[in-house]
Amino acid sequence: MKTFFGFGIADNMFPTGECTIRRRDVNPEQARELIAGGVEVCLNPSHAATIGVMRERFGIDVAIPVKAPIVALQRGDRLLVMGVSGLPRLENRHEYTAEEVAGARFRFGLYEIE
Repeated sequence: MKTFFGFGIADNMFPTGECTIRRRDVNPEQARELIAGGVEVCLNPSHAATIGVMRERFGIDVAIPVKAPIVALQRGDRLLVMGVSGLPRLENRHEYTAEEVAGARFRFGLYEIE
């Protein structure tokens, strides 16, 4: 069993054919504990500003891969996702304002492949 950590999910991450996926909310402390237990990071380095917000707001610091890995979940694997809504796309700048971060919503979800 492996635990992965990222900002999003995609259908092609999951096993082909039929599988059961169980999802539950986790709070930031639980997310930090899961990450401290060892995860395979599947963050995209182009999301550096969001990664910075994650570090500052939640104290989560993980090694960022040079390029976004291809994730192939297997039965028994878990995927921890930090979902973010309300942050604008960064165009012609490299970081968010304090007001943008304050207005954003962050939610952690743990997906388990049964």
